[in-house]
Amino acid sequence: QVQLVESGGGLVQAGGSLRLSCAASIRTFSNYAVAWFRQAPGKEREFVASISWIGGITNFADSVKGRFTISRDNAKNTVYLQMNSLKSEDTAVYYCAGSRFGNAVIVPSQYSYWGQGTQVTVSS
Repeated sequence: QVQLVESGGGLVQAGGSLRLSCAASIRTFSNYAVAWFRQAPGKEREFVASISWIGGITNFADSVKGRFTISRDNAKNTVYLQMNSLKSEDTAVYYCAGSRFGNAVIVPSQYSYWGQGTQVTVSS
């Protein structure tokens, strides 16, 4: 069973930065595509960014392109989401999700494993 744990959320002013981490409980996390999704109050969960398990292929939602980056450190079994130039509309609970041997897809149903989420609040 794969367990994913997010960390790094918090309260930040608009224009600031945060780095979220998604740590996996397994040593073969390099075999997993990983995505970040977010869900704001009263809204549906939406795709933010993803990275493939091989080749480092990444995808980003249009709303975060140029501001967010996703990377992975396979030695630490961790995927990061660097968020810069944060806006109030980025406020949400952020979830990481994993898909074994998956592509960097944007569809939540393609991911089998999910973390519990970390709150990001951007004050304007």
